[in-house]
Amino acid sequence: MTLPPAIEAKNLFKVYGRHPRDAMRRLRAGATRAEVADAGSAAVIDASFTVQPGEIFVIMGLSGSGKSTVIRMLNGLLPPTAGDVLVQGTSVVKASAKELRGIRQRSISMVFQHFALLPHLSVLDNAAYALEIQGVGRDERRARAREILDRVGLGDRADAMPDELSGGMRQRVGLARALTAGTDILLMDEAFSALDPLIRREMQEQLVELQRELGRTIVFITHDLNEAMFLGDRIAVMRDGRIVQNGTPEEILTDPANDYVAQFVQDVDRARVLTAGSVMAPPAATTPVSAGVRGALRVMRDLQVGAVSVIENRRFLGTVTDRAVIRAVKDSRTDLRSLVRSGRPAVHVDDPLTGVVERAVESPLPVAVVDDAGRLVGTIPRVTLLAALGDVPPVTRENPVIDLPASVPASEIAQTLAVVEEPGAATGPAGRAAPPSRLAPEGPRAMEGASR
Repeated sequence: MTLPPAIEAKNLFKVYGRHPRDAMRRLRAGATRAEVADAGSAAVIDASFTVQPGEIFVIMGLSGSGKSTVIRMLNGLLPPTAGDVLVQGTSVVKASAKELRGIRQRSISMVFQHFALLPHLSVLDNAAYALEIQGVGRDERRARAREILDRVGLGDRADAMPDELSGGMRQRVGLARALTAGTDILLMDEAFSALDPLIRREMQEQLVELQRELGRTIVFITHDLNEAMFLGDRIAVMRDGRIVQNGTPEEILTDPANDYVAQFVQDVDRARVLTAGSVMAPPAATTPVSAGVRGALRVMRDLQVGAVSVIENRRFLGTVTDRAVIRAVKDSRTDLRSLVRSGRPAVHVDDPLTGVVERAVESPLPVAVVDDAGRLVGTIPRVTLLAALGDVPPVTRENPVIDLPASVPASEIAQTLAVVEEPGAATGPAGRAAPPSRLAPEGPRAMEGASR
């Protein structure tokens, strides 16, 4: 069964002034804010979006873009000039005053930028205040408030007064009050913008953790794109009252809708936003463990690569290199599993690139990417990783660089296979197989030779 959207905003307009209807008519025809200034001041222009249950939906824009006006229309603090807002299927615009109070008590809580704590109440009673308004008994509301205060790290400050707390602690009390209310939806208007950077980052991480635990739907307003990218499942970017792009953080970062959005994202930390799955290449150099060492060597010869990923029933086991396989052939070993480098764990398809960078530094081999079942779904060579972080295409001249170059000459691989598969084709004294040519040196010098 598909759940209805938690919030639906339909063609919202908010125009202040003496002739709002005339301004809206011209705005619908394509006029800008400045062009309708004689008829009214357009704060929000034809804004539409949906917020799914359990989602963190971020509305981002500069001061004056209309984002705070939008959030105030979502809970009926501001009536729209035109359009509608549905909260769990109920129209906020058409609701009576009594119905609107019920929606706010049952469905929506709000966290403000400047805390809005009651100075004469303790931390515990501030956190329980929404339940007091709902008529919940003192003991019950205090018990529920204590539970939430423990979750936000303020259980030991329940009896303190607001003026005894730091700014970060006060904002935690505001968040605890919204969570204690038990509503499904939280509206957060620049809730962390007044905090110091370190405290702000801590609050962002705590909000994500709480959302995972409690499954609340959150609409978060911010002017900070890094904050939006960190928190948001989806982001709506606003400019001059209009939503200019609505998408996932990855979509906005890699495919900005216009130059305005592109300017916004140019300084974003791409490693925190992009995932392994968004930059990986198809796993071309693979071999089943059942193919043995000779099968792995054939794949390396045919693809001219220095390593292959070994799989079993599509599950990633690890990686083998050309040097290790040739030694095994010379030693008459056939078990490929014994050669697998299993100490280099793969990354999950949803892992951010910050974790991939660490793996890429540790080894020159491409980083393997797996899904929930451990199946190999892609690899990330260093060049692809660097290209993604630098927002450049991962190509060298005309050919994309996908896998680790071979560190053993192709002629040596071919000679080794020929010796094994056709013993009479190359023999030395007394009928013994002639040994392959001396292996190229290992380490950085070998890599330098491969790159040349």
